[in-house]
Amino acid sequence: MDLKQIKDLIAYLEGTAFGEVEVEQEGLRVKVVRHARVPAAATPENPAAAPAQATESQAQAAGAYDVRIPEAPEAGKVIASPIVGTFYRAPAPDKPPYAEAGTLVKKGQVVCIVEAMKLMNEIESEFEGRVAAILVNDGDPVEFGQPLMRIES
Repeated sequence: MDLKQIKDLIAYLEGTAFGEVEVEQEGLRVKVVRHARVPAAATPENPAAAPAQATESQAQAAGAYDVRIPEAPEAGKVIASPIVGTFYRAPAPDKPPYAEAGTLVKKGQVVCIVEAMKLMNEIESEFEGRVAAILVNDGDPVEFGQPLMRIES
């Protein structure tokens, strides 16, 4: 299951009265939950708004979708797989890995590849820091949302 399919699930949920949808495909289970909208709080700019004493969790959930992704096993920022595929540390078998444990990476730097349907998808770091751990072995299959690397600031 790739990002487009998850977006399609969200779009499907928009057009129905259902509050959630759960799909399992090839051993990967994705659950998308639509949260109820919370009325806006009264402000000096909008005094007519309904008074809202919403809890913090309701405010965060207003109009949002919750896509369940497994939690990271340890502290640090995690680079997760955006798609289902095969994890590769290097661009080719005879080339050096993009990153090793201890490598300093910058935001936007390619750190690995996930192959899906014969397409090599370069995965970029969303964070700046040092690679603390590579959580997947080269050539292993990965699932959507699976932690690939842990980055420490």
